[in-house]
Amino acid sequence: MIDAYTLEQCSKDEEVLQIKIKNLEHAIQQSEAMIAESNMDGDALTFLRRKVAESMQDLEVLYLLKCD
Repeated sequence: MIDAYTLEQCSKDEEVLQIKIKNLEHAIQQSEAMIAESNMDGDALTFLRRKVAESMQDLEVLYLLKCD
């Protein structure tokens, strides 16, 4: 979950918002690649999938800020 300070900074500065979006997109892509190629145990995969889902929610919030 994105903290209040980060949201505030993203809403104030378009460059910070763009960087945060790019970082989250990259992290999601890399995590999904790790999941696809993974030999991890079930618990580790579940944890990673949960983190990807949380990151996708954060990304949606940032996209909403971008539209305002």
